[in-house]
Amino acid sequence: MPDLYRHSIEIILAHQSPNGGYLASPTFPDYRYCWFRDGAYTAYAMDLAGERESARRFHDWCAQAVNQRRAVVERAIEKANRGKPLAEAEYLHTRYTLEGREGDDTTWPNFQLDGLGTWLWALAEHARLAGLRTLPSAWQEAATLTARYLAALWPRPCYDCWEEFEDRIHPYTLAAIYGGLRALTSLGLAGEWETAPAAIRAYVLDQGVQDGRLVKSIGNVAVDASLIGVATPYRLLEPHDPLMRATVSRIEADLRREGGGVHRYVADTYYGGGEWVLLTAWLGWYYAEVGESEKAREMLAWVEAQADEEGNLPEQVPRTLTAARYLEVWREQRGEIANPLLWSHAKCLILRHYLPEPMQVRRRAPALDFPLKGLSERQGREHPQR
Repeated sequence: MPDLYRHSIEIILAHQSPNGGYLASPTFPDYRYCWFRDGAYTAYAMDLAGERESARRFHDWCAQAVNQRRAVVERAIEKANRGKPLAEAEYLHTRYTLEGREGDDTTWPNFQLDGLGTWLWALAEHARLAGLRTLPSAWQEAATLTARYLAALWPRPCYDCWEEFEDRIHPYTLAAIYGGLRALTSLGLAGEWETAPAAIRAYVLDQGVQDGRLVKSIGNVAVDASLIGVATPYRLLEPHDPLMRATVSRIEADLRREGGGVHRYVADTYYGGGEWVLLTAWLGWYYAEVGESEKAREMLAWVEAQADEEGNLPEQVPRTLTAARYLEVWREQRGEIANPLLWSHAKCLILRHYLPEPMQVRRRAPALDFPLKGLSERQGREHPQR
C-alpha cells in the first residue's frame, strides 16, 4: 500500500478541476459534485500540507460560485429580513458541478448553511497560512455577501451537515456559522453581520444544552459526532470547556465501540450506520488539541487501517452498524459505499498535521454488528446521501 499521507495529497489533486472545485468522490454518482463543506476542509488540509495553490484555486471556485448568484443571495437576505418564507429555489445550493453549475436534481436538500460558514473559516485560515495581507477583491465580495446571507438566515431551520432533519436547528450548523463569521474579523472585514456571532452563541448555550452537554438538534437530545466541530475548529466553545468535554465523553460512550471508529448518531440508517473515517479523524484532531496524544494516535491508527490496497479511504466502514438491515437496502439503491471520499483523506491529513508521527497500520478488525447505546432507532427524513 502506498504512503497514505502522500497518496491523500495525490488523490485530492487528481480530483480537483482546473478552476478549483474538489470532487467529493469520483466513484459515487451522488457525490460527483463539489460541496462548500467538504471542499473547505479539503482546502484546509491542502494548506496544512503545503499545497497552497490547490487551496487558492478552491477559494477562487467558491468566490465565483457565490458572486455569480448575487441576485439570489440578495433576494434571500431581503425576504429573510422581512420575515418571509423562502422557496427551495431561493436558497444558495449546497453542491455544484466542477464547472460551477447547480445540480440537476431539484429534490436535493439544498438549504444547508454550515458549508458556507465552514468556507469562511477555511478562507481565513488560508489567508493566515499564506500570509495574505488583503484578500483579492472577488474573495472579499463573496465573503461579505456570504456573511450577510448567514447573518440573515441563521435562526431558520435547515438541513444538517448530513443533509437530514430540515425542520430542526442544529448546534453544529450554528457553530459553523459562528466560526465563519468570527473569521471575517481576523480578515479585517466588518459589516452588518458583526452582532450575529454573539447571538448565535447565546442561543446555542440556552437552547442546545441538555444535562450538561450539547444536543444533536433543538428538540432532539441525542448526541451527534459532528458536535466535535463546535470546538474543533469553530471555537464556539474552547476544546477544554467542561461542556465540550462532556459532549465528547457522550460521543465516545454512545457512538464508538471496541476501539473502533465513530458513528454519526445512534439512529443513523444510512448504509446501516457504519463507522465514519472522517469522524474518527475529527475526534483525533480534537484529542490532539486538548493534549491527549495517545487517544489521538489511536484514532489515526484506526483511520489508516481503513485504507484499501490502493491507499483509498472510504466514507464509512460497515464493521459495526447501528441499523444493519439498511446496509443492503442502500447498496441496492446506490451501489457500494463511496470510496475514495476526499473528505476522509482531508481529515486524515489534518490529523497527521496535528499529530505528525508516522503510525504503523493496524490490521482490519472483523465485521461485527451491535446495538448502540442511547435513544431507540428514530428515523428522520431520509435522503440518498450522507
